[in-house]
Amino acid sequence: MAVKTLADLLAEGVQGRGVLVRSDLNVPLDDSGNITDPGRIIASAPTLKALSDAGAKVVVMAHLGRPKGEPDPKFSLAPVAAALAEQLGRNVQLAGDVVGTDALARAEGLTDGDVLLLENIRFDPRETSKDDAERLKLAKALAELVDDPGGAEPAFVSDGFGVVHRKQASVYDVATVLPHYAGGLVATEVDVLKQLTGSSDRPYAVVLGGSKVSDKLAVIENLATKADSLIIGGGMCYTFLAAQGFSVGDSLCQTEMIDTCKKLLEDYGDVIHLPVDIVAADSFAADAPHETVAADQIPDGKMGLDVGPESVKRFSALLSNAKTVFWNGPMGVFEFPAFAAGTKGVAEAIIAATGKGAFSVVGGGDSAAAVRQLGLPEDGFSHISTGGGASLEFLEGKSLPGIEVLES
Repeated sequence: MAVKTLADLLAEGVQGRGVLVRSDLNVPLDDSGNITDPGRIIASAPTLKALSDAGAKVVVMAHLGRPKGEPDPKFSLAPVAAALAEQLGRNVQLAGDVVGTDALARAEGLTDGDVLLLENIRFDPRETSKDDAERLKLAKALAELVDDPGGAEPAFVSDGFGVVHRKQASVYDVATVLPHYAGGLVATEVDVLKQLTGSSDRPYAVVLGGSKVSDKLAVIENLATKADSLIIGGGMCYTFLAAQGFSVGDSLCQTEMIDTCKKLLEDYGDVIHLPVDIVAADSFAADAPHETVAADQIPDGKMGLDVGPESVKRFSALLSNAKTVFWNGPMGVFEFPAFAAGTKGVAEAIIAATGKGAFSVVGGGDSAAAVRQLGLPEDGFSHISTGGGASLEFLEGKSLPGIEVLES
């Protein structure tokens, strides 16, 4: 069965209807509670605006951080509500609870076009419960917020691609009790990722960074059979270098994964490309003394915090003729200016390939944050994904509960 989309819902008409939307508004905050990267809020706004402009009574569910199933002021969605209101150009109410008396009272008072953001959905322990019955109870309580006895039929729009790999009440169970639709973000993400796993134009280049091999192992195994080149940087490249028998000093290294990396290099050595030089620092600090060394000569007591200029040159050459590019994970500690050149150089090579007609996808929060922090043009890439873990699981070939339920 084909998934119904936001366009289908709007065509049916939403004037006066209660519409429950699961958005991904999980943005990073600094110690003062200020949003440091509003990317997910900006990406979520079009679906919410379309519903509001069409006269729906919009109730938004979202999470922030990892509260332990109870209210925690540190994880309140208050700063998100303010930023979302700015994006939508209209007032966004914030309920003081998830499905409690304040949420109910505010939902009942909504008029056509109003937007209500529920407090952090993970303040309710049932959201992430492994007990199906508990999650379903929360889902039914959420559905009640948009129900108008004797009025127009309510609906659910799934627009948080970053959470569709989770079997949670606001992602999965709500879709079992309300007519359901894929929001603009979710529909676009699925289309883009199908392009990456299906008939990708070749050459197909994959760039993977991030800290742990274990986090990306299934993606490496799945994409190594599909890609023409698989470039590995970031913290996980040191486990691969150690697998080649090189000393990596104090660099991040998953010793328990060394044998796995050896096997990957044996099986896919013609596809996998590792750094040839490394920016090695005395410590993990923005102002740490550092030097560029050959990848097989990282001194004892030093740690690799970025790939070196020769590596960027080689990676850029591989990317220069690519027709399809998937990038997930920075090449180094881009948050420190001294160790940002590798990430910036590879990103610029992807932008150059895109300019020549390549289809490029940036997947994962860290990569998207790097694009913005390093001042790179977002429109220099074909698509910037909002769903890190979900994107990876899709590319691993796993089924995503939040997508499967939309197909039923």
